[in-house]
Amino acid sequence: PIARHLLNMDPPEHASYRKLTSQTFTPRAIRRMQGEIERITTERLDTIAGDAQELDFVEKISGPIPLAVLADLLGAPREDWELLFRWTNQTVGSADPEYQGDAGSGREAADTARMELFRYFHELAEARRKDPKDDIVSLVANATLDGAPVPPFETLSYFFLLVIAGNETTRNAMSGGLLALIENPDQLAKLKADPSLVDGAVEEIVRWTTPVIQFCRTAAVDFELRGQPIRAGESMCLFYPSANRDEEVFEDPFAFRVDRHPNPHIAFGIGEHFCLGANLARLELRVLFRQLTARLEEAELTGPAERLRSSFLGGVKHLPVRLRLRRD
Repeated sequence: PIARHLLNMDPPEHASYRKLTSQTFTPRAIRRMQGEIERITTERLDTIAGDAQELDFVEKISGPIPLAVLADLLGAPREDWELLFRWTNQTVGSADPEYQGDAGSGREAADTARMELFRYFHELAEARRKDPKDDIVSLVANATLDGAPVPPFETLSYFFLLVIAGNETTRNAMSGGLLALIENPDQLAKLKADPSLVDGAVEEIVRWTTPVIQFCRTAAVDFELRGQPIRAGESMCLFYPSANRDEEVFEDPFAFRVDRHPNPHIAFGIGEHFCLGANLARLELRVLFRQLTARLEEAELTGPAERLRSSFLGGVKHLPVRLRLRRD
């Protein structure tokens, strides 16, 4: 395999690896990060405040915020953030010509970026073994499982997963969320008029955007679904955007409604593989959309959103907008 991490591990191994960092992502631990996330978000919004500006929302806002939060958690120095941003783009966007660079194919682009990330985190992990800090790289690099150090391949795969999942998915929910609000001005007006709707609006944004398109899973037992037999050992592709628009679960599923309730979406997965960073992603989204809608005086698209060419990630590469934000 190209990596061994939580997404492709089964119990009981999955639970053992998940526990390595689970305390970092509990609701209590995440609440302690709110002040820093508020500061990062305010600083980014301040850079575009004042007169109306035309900008790429991904470049200026939705890209930098999750990356800054994640890099801080991992312990990556600020001067390396641009590298991490480029490598993650190249990994998940390897099928997109914009991110292939000089690689001959998408697979080569992904392999090159993955090896760069592995090399980077190998060096960072070595440094943290000699001089541990209060960060996730130190935590995993110095952890043990059943009395032995975490194997090198699994250690690097862990960091690889965290930097990809923690950066790309939240970024695309932010971009897709603003796009949905601009395309549904009545919902934007409703949210601006009632800030108490932000938490529910974030859940609707996550349902609507569903950043992860699909995972392939293996059936553990024989099963029949709607008359379709599924045999143990067969591979199934689970499409999350479809599930999040299930007419039997959601009223008016193809409408974007910031006050939707109930909203039992499964954009963060379900069961054993429920997203480890869901609490963090929700907090980042709540902070951004609370601050953004409070300061937003004008918002319009200045061109079409450019989508990532990917069968795995529902990404927005570029979102050209004209925004006018009140200075705080």
